[in-house]
Amino acid sequence: MSYDVAAVRALFPALEAGAAHFDGPGGTQVPEPVARAVADTLTSPIANRGRVTAAERAADDVVTGTRQALADLLGADPRGIVFGRSATELTFAVSRALAAGWGPGDEVVVSRLDHDANIRPWVIAAEAAGATVRWAAFDPATGELGVDDVAEVLTDRTRLVAVTGASNLIGTRPPVAAIAERVHAAGALLAVDGVHLTAHAPVDVRALGADLYTCSPYKFLGPHCGVLAADPPLLETLRPAKLLPSSDDVPERFELGTLPYELMAGTTAAIDVLAGLVPGSGSRRDRLVAALTALEEYEDGLRVRLEAELAALPGVRLWSRAAQRTPTLLLTFDGRDPADAYRFLAERGVNAPAGSFYAIEASRWLGLGDTGGLRVGLAPYTDADDVDRLVTGLREWLAARP
Repeated sequence: MSYDVAAVRALFPALEAGAAHFDGPGGTQVPEPVARAVADTLTSPIANRGRVTAAERAADDVVTGTRQALADLLGADPRGIVFGRSATELTFAVSRALAAGWGPGDEVVVSRLDHDANIRPWVIAAEAAGATVRWAAFDPATGELGVDDVAEVLTDRTRLVAVTGASNLIGTRPPVAAIAERVHAAGALLAVDGVHLTAHAPVDVRALGADLYTCSPYKFLGPHCGVLAADPPLLETLRPAKLLPSSDDVPERFELGTLPYELMAGTTAAIDVLAGLVPGSGSRRDRLVAALTALEEYEDGLRVRLEAELAALPGVRLWSRAAQRTPTLLLTFDGRDPADAYRFLAERGVNAPAGSFYAIEASRWLGLGDTGGLRVGLAPYTDADDVDRLVTGLREWLAARP
């Protein structure tokens, strides 16, 4: 199905300012229906959740509606959707709850490829419990993290493996479903950081074999918040710290305080925008799968074109090389500081930031230290003109004297 990027771009008021945004991996621009949903929720009668007053029912409907929308997006059970301030906060919370059952002799596996939000919470929790941390390494030459890389650090004492669905630094998409088979065969749980993957491809947490799956709506056109998806029976086994009067039901026992109804409404609106990226029919889940499949094809085609243009530039090194990857490229430059390119491009209305973007282990494993490189990320609103502006800007910067 044809992807109409011009029609998609018309949904984003921020694009009227004229910048070419390649900063989507850090957070996408927001379409007008999402902003409207947030504003409408804030300015409509609303109260703490309940079913007595109209204001109470409005809040309750927002919550249940958002859980269902996220379940449709992720192929998950709405009863296992936990809402929080960020994916980082939720991972810390669930790591503490799980670690209550760990002890000396138990092992936790983390990956060198991951964002630190899917590393440090598990490392800290394991160390507090006296458990051992083992590291799965990826191939710095290819950017690949394979099944064997994880399997070689699994033992019968492994309690949990944490791995990314897609690297936010170099775009690598590990074979998560195959990794899940090995992890489950070892009797362990699999925690998948889906923050970067969810923005670029259809997701089915059951098919991936993810016992815990986190994502961030602000990476896929929504407001700033975080989401954890898990099977309700698993959540039932965990006893997070909570206030005495607060609900002990799942998923509410993991959600501290009054929920941000306006952000939840914005999340539902973002998912509905995603479902409408291309014309379609059927259930929302059906439309989401079709739309995200079309988006993936569109972004991949634009990525291939961009990579060819960048490869022709002198002194440019591309670090995004995995066979399966998102349209997210990390660049370095012979003898030049990526931060200088970042500033040069910004002056020309092209937003492509430099850094390691909290993927500190991956940056170090690649030999880039804590500096990382220039990250170029495509989003649903990126078009060919944006790509031309980026390439032209880099060509001008490279031609200028250091």
